[in-house]
Amino acid sequence: MSIQEQVGGRAASAVRWGFGHALPATAIRSAAKQGDLHGRLIEATRDGETVPLELFEAIRADGPLHRSKFAFVTASQPVVKEVLTSADVRAGVEFSPGGVLGRIGHWAARQAPIGPLTPPSLLVTEPPDHTRYRKLVTRVFSVKAVQGLRERTEQIAAGLLDDLEARARREPGTAVDLVETYCAQLPVTVIAEILGVPAADRGRVLDFGTGAAPSLDLGLTWGGFRRVESSLTDFEAWLSDHIDQVRRSPGDDLLSQLVTARSDDGVALTDAELKATAGLVLAAGFETTVNLLGNGVALLLQHPDQLARLRSEPGLWPNAVDEVLRYDPPVLLTGRMTLRDTAFSGVPVPRGAAVTTLLAAANRDPDVFVDPDTFDVARENAADHVSFSSGRHYCLGAALARMEGEVGLRAVVERFPDLALAPGARRRTTRILRGFDRLPVTLG
Repeated sequence: MSIQEQVGGRAASAVRWGFGHALPATAIRSAAKQGDLHGRLIEATRDGETVPLELFEAIRADGPLHRSKFAFVTASQPVVKEVLTSADVRAGVEFSPGGVLGRIGHWAARQAPIGPLTPPSLLVTEPPDHTRYRKLVTRVFSVKAVQGLRERTEQIAAGLLDDLEARARREPGTAVDLVETYCAQLPVTVIAEILGVPAADRGRVLDFGTGAAPSLDLGLTWGGFRRVESSLTDFEAWLSDHIDQVRRSPGDDLLSQLVTARSDDGVALTDAELKATAGLVLAAGFETTVNLLGNGVALLLQHPDQLARLRSEPGLWPNAVDEVLRYDPPVLLTGRMTLRDTAFSGVPVPRGAAVTTLLAAANRDPDVFVDPDTFDVARENAADHVSFSSGRHYCLGAALARMEGEVGLRAVVERFPDLALAPGARRRTTRILRGFDRLPVTLG
């Protein structure tokens, strides 16, 4: 790369950070100080520890669609679903090439590394491209296909727990980090096998996912932003090499299928589309499930009466996973942009407006869930949560996450009946993704 290209790359990166993080963060802090509920909510989630339930309620009390300085915001479950299923919105934000700032933003965005929020990622594309990408991978994540993976998932969980049991015998009473040794290892191994990732590369893939996770957040520092883009760049380079290897020696894994797949009219995925789709499936295939498992273990150990009920009524396990997803979801919120003048729940919303759907707040909507702040593994409508989003961007891996959650949580509490939380638990510092960075436990 020439010096000129390096300078241009750094300039583009600085523009992306300025437009996407520095300027919005400054405006949000100012609005929060003036009492803006949306600004206060974003500021409250800065440390990754806090779920601002009181702000959820304040936004809910203002009606079905709260108007903040920056966006329309909803904590209502019916309105969340209305927004996410609407044909009047799109996922992601596009820079219009019109005007000086628009041209600068458009230029900088074109040079961004492939990530979850850059086209052609499934998260920010719309039909017909979204339909084409999704169709190619849907069959691998169907309920039937996932059930076929259950036995292998149980084997992986058992192997990881064997290692933990051996460690407990060697070091009785010593606390272990369950995220590092189990909650992260189980889903990354499952999705790596689905995509044909060699065992030797799985640790790197886990590091890539952890490094790129803050890319979903708003208001990153310059240093944090650079670390995220470095992770995304390294991930893209690794994906390119891995895809080349698959092309030379294809197997029966999903990535081999994607490399050779053709749409109904015979069109193959471009290199960018292939890397974006495979990268998202790989990273999303374990990142949120790590959070589900960690959040679930913590909740069950904090609510021993609910764990006791699961032990006496094991048929409740699938429902318990949905209650974990409802009560402490791995993703706090998601956003959309309006394509035209529209209305939600009768509230007019102009073209080009941002709409923030608070998934975690919708999951505690008292009009939908009785006693919503109570964790209840037998809740009749636990599965009515919106933690997997809704509409055309409904989580592709929902069935896989539910299965891994059930297998993973049940296996660990059954293997270690005296499992207990130890001091030192720490939440991730990400704002959008919510989970544990460390979860020390004693195995008993």
